[in-house]
Amino acid sequence: MVMKIFRESSIIFVVLMMICTKSIAQENEREAAILFGLNQPLLMGGFNVELNYFTNRMAFDFSHGISLDFKGGLVTGSMKDQHLVAHLPYSTGIGIGYRFAPWINLRVEPKWHRFEIFYDDDEQIFANRIISYNTFTLGLGLYGKWHPFKKKENFLRGIMIAPSVRFWPNVSSTLPGDQFSYANKITGQTETQKVLNIGANNTPWFINVSVGYSFGLKKN
Repeated sequence: MVMKIFRESSIIFVVLMMICTKSIAQENEREAAILFGLNQPLLMGGFNVELNYFTNRMAFDFSHGISLDFKGGLVTGSMKDQHLVAHLPYSTGIGIGYRFAPWINLRVEPKWHRFEIFYDDDEQIFANRIISYNTFTLGLGLYGKWHPFKKKENFLRGIMIAPSVRFWPNVSSTLPGDQFSYANKITGQTETQKVLNIGANNTPWFINVSVGYSFGLKKN
């Protein structure tokens, strides 16, 4: 299920990037935008907001995800074997990058993530929490930028779609050795679990599509 969604998201990303290339001839514009990620509410039961600012050549962003869950089909490997799920109260950070063209930019992205680990059938309250830890990732994000109604002379011109592919590898965590051991009440054994990656299938990679609104577009 997860891989099917990942493949479908990849196809959407490629299609949107191809559409975005039609705008390559126009000049870069200064603008600000507010965007909302689709994967976070659709797949992770949470919420994500992103603030963007674009100059002629640079791209800046701040993003903040809230109440994200790795459960069900999003849980793989040893987490699944040990009947665990992860709740992320927040995933936050910034991005600074370069605009190669109006429709595409590459950003360096330091991010901070909070993980809380629970058994999959337990209520997610403090008393049931197995462990919590933070991770710091430092990676890259390739972002598209498409205004489907840019030629309009009304409020529709500000609508923005931003497909992205990101590589956010773990750099450090608050756990010694980036892992922990505990007595698992379901398997009846002492289990070891490494810190999680933030991306799909416990990897640093993930694809997303964000939608929102931009301000300050120059008229042609």
